[in-house]
Amino acid sequence: MNFYYGAHRVLDGVTLEVHANQVTALIGPSGCGKSTFLRSLNRMNDIIPGARVEGAIHIDDRDIYASSVDVVDLRRRVGMVFQKSNPFPKSIFDNVAYGLRINRMTRSREELRGRVEASLQAAALWDEVRDRLHASALSLSGGQQQRLCIARALAVEPEILLMDEPASALDPIATQRIEELIYQLKERYTIVIVPHNRLQAARVSDVTAFFWLGKLVECDRTNKIFTAPSEKLTEDYVTGRFG
Repeated sequence: MNFYYGAHRVLDGVTLEVHANQVTALIGPSGCGKSTFLRSLNRMNDIIPGARVEGAIHIDDRDIYASSVDVVDLRRRVGMVFQKSNPFPKSIFDNVAYGLRINRMTRSREELRGRVEASLQAAALWDEVRDRLHASALSLSGGQQQRLCIARALAVEPEILLMDEPASALDPIATQRIEELIYQLKERYTIVIVPHNRLQAARVSDVTAFFWLGKLVECDRTNKIFTAPSEKLTEDYVTGRFG
């Protein structure tokens, strides 16, 4: 696929296969197209004037840019966690319940409560908030807010989870909690992440794709990318010679 902002081509001939129940990390220097590629996977770029895709992106053999695709349903199937945590100015409970309510995914209050609890448990947050579910989400720490946003994304039962530098604004302890959570979540979800830095990619991912000036230079198992890459440009990047 190619991706354009107006006449400017941001992604050039990218072909990448993402496998289920693995963490795929997208690495490369700032401005190389990683986040644009990530956002193209659930059509978040559609809201940007002049943005357009050439080629195709398939999920389960269906082109997500086909005219017949329901974009709202696509974004439920392909959830996203952003760089900066963005809880709604509502209670902890209402943040997680939001997607369930607007999509009418539960039939009773009891089912809603069960789904909220299960999502908070999946995001490793339940034990910390179970006694204050009706407190403001804005009262949580930065790391807790990010895990709340993960719980909110998980509540609507996505198949794929996109993460754009989810720990870049967090302290080392909160970052470790997020990384441990990513490792646990891949048992149930397919995860594509733009990591905070190269070391995070090495720690959390199974597969690493290296982007450079809008092109995919190399994609392989993470241990190979970081120890024996096939391309000299990849070696120079992962060893810190540039970027």
